[in-house]
Amino acid sequence: MQEPGPAGAPHHDGSPLYVANQAPALGDVLALRLRVPASWGTAVRVFLRSLRDGEAHYDEAGSSPGDAGWSWWEAQVRAVNPALRYRFLLEVADGDGTRWMWLNARGASSRDTPDRDDFRIDCRPAPADWARNGVVYQVFPDRFARSGPRKPDGLPGWAVACAWNDPVEPRGELTPRQIYGGDLDGIIGKLDHLVALGVTVLYVTPFFPARSNHRYDATTFDVVDPLLGGDDALVRLVRAAHARNISVIGDLTANHTGDAHEWFLTALADPTSVEAGFYYFTEDHTDYACWFGVPSLPKLDWASPELRRRFVEGPDSVVARWLLPPFSLDGWRIDVANMTGRHGDVDLNTEVAHLIRATMDAVRPGLILLAESTGDATENLAGQAWDGAMTYSNLTRPLWQWLARGDAAVNFFGTPLPGVPRIGGGDVVATHVALSAGFSWRMRTQNMSALNTHDTARAGTVMIDGGPAVGIVLIFLLPGLPTLFAGDEFGLRGVNGEDSRAPMPWDASAADRPDDLRPLIAALSVLRAGSPALREGAVRWLAATDDVIVLAREHEQECFVIAAARADYDGVPVPLNLLPGPWADAEQVFLGVPGAKGLPEDGVLVLSGQGPGVQAWRFPGLRLP
Repeated sequence: MQEPGPAGAPHHDGSPLYVANQAPALGDVLALRLRVPASWGTAVRVFLRSLRDGEAHYDEAGSSPGDAGWSWWEAQVRAVNPALRYRFLLEVADGDGTRWMWLNARGASSRDTPDRDDFRIDCRPAPADWARNGVVYQVFPDRFARSGPRKPDGLPGWAVACAWNDPVEPRGELTPRQIYGGDLDGIIGKLDHLVALGVTVLYVTPFFPARSNHRYDATTFDVVDPLLGGDDALVRLVRAAHARNISVIGDLTANHTGDAHEWFLTALADPTSVEAGFYYFTEDHTDYACWFGVPSLPKLDWASPELRRRFVEGPDSVVARWLLPPFSLDGWRIDVANMTGRHGDVDLNTEVAHLIRATMDAVRPGLILLAESTGDATENLAGQAWDGAMTYSNLTRPLWQWLARGDAAVNFFGTPLPGVPRIGGGDVVATHVALSAGFSWRMRTQNMSALNTHDTARAGTVMIDGGPAVGIVLIFLLPGLPTLFAGDEFGLRGVNGEDSRAPMPWDASAADRPDDLRPLIAALSVLRAGSPALREGAVRWLAATDDVIVLAREHEQECFVIAAARADYDGVPVPLNLLPGPWADAEQVFLGVPGAKGLPEDGVLVLSGQGPGVQAWRFPGLRLP
């Protein structure tokens, strides 16, 4: 018997359909389920292989009848370590005898597989519902909205005042110096815009004083930049957001400060000062380590006990102060978290993450902690500290490659070759599966799923016409926290991160708003908020061609089948026995973009449709044995 493709394989992904207890404690006994399709053969025996203190342990699973050509298996396993790593071993009988198969987070294999690809469950409390089910909106404060109509004045010497409609310089000496005058009170004035989009989490890039418009080069962590309105403006913003059921998370650089930071100035002036130990100076104190060789961003040395005390330990630390009243932020996104605490042969990365987590849990449990980790984030998030990541590798990058224009003249996430390398739908699925395999299910659902951010080109510049709409639909329908960068709703353009930070076109003509995606985003927010399947349902990939991807989201209460396309298509087959229910029970869901139609024939659902576009069908919930 030939090995079936992924759509017809046994299935488990760690979602609540298969693991009811999503926040186990050490010592808990968990029931882990597996579905096996009849087309795979007859599963004779199934074992759950888990690692206990690093050694393999096997628990035999029992079977129970299923429906629609599937059988269910269930094994009991004790959570011995903070991270429970496991896979399934199947003995399958068919016309050729019996064979062994492994099933891990990468899929089914007849070969031995590495432990790093095993499923994972983190044994710790779950974040609050708002942090697991949110829709995130990212704001770059200087470019979002002004609280007053005037051009900024009274600026520090490094800054250059700009009118709201002045063009952004995407490169050059002026780029970090342009100040447009957006402030925190300006954000307050636009909170109802966020409510209309369905936003539930506001993510604000750094608000500390600095010598750039991006403010990742903080001069202090003790106050809010007066250019943004000062401390009182942050208090007003958080209160106004909370009144609208919007949580607010800040952006903190634990990897470096600015070279004008009060700590660094003391360190530079006095090699004997305690602050000199906060940084990596050469022995003669004439040079220092910095972020990617940029002298204005000196790197912090987390071996310093005093740095730890000031930055992260206790209620008076930098981390804690802004989470407590009167500011009451609801969490942090940690800038370049993958680099923090790492320098040459020093690696304190995991230790720093745990310090931040411990302080947050001590001062206000239930807050969210997100790590920026732009590459493969699985190793950086392997500890018990992070709730999720702002990462690009498992979704943003493959979506760009699938939906890119052939002539997209942008940099592809720092790679040295020009343009965006295009891939087909099969490679999108393979990339997403491979780069999500190391995450626990909870981590997958709490990663920030972004189409673009303040550090990238805009999707509208990268993608084919209609591509950003398809991408936005997918970030709402796949596991993760849908994350919008201010301006996505207007289809803004940008050739790089700096160019993407153009001021919001609140009073602009339609020409300055290339695509009005507000109705689509609002509809998706409503759909997702009311759908347990879209927030936490299992994912099965049903079909993939170059131009079309078909998947199912499955839950006890409801299921979806979703077809996403980058071009018109016809005759894409999906076996009816792979659907989450009878096709006659399917209800088509209109998503506001060109869709698909399906016609069943001879045991196969044949899909045809327009692209770029996405369509979904809602099914009843999956019946469990």
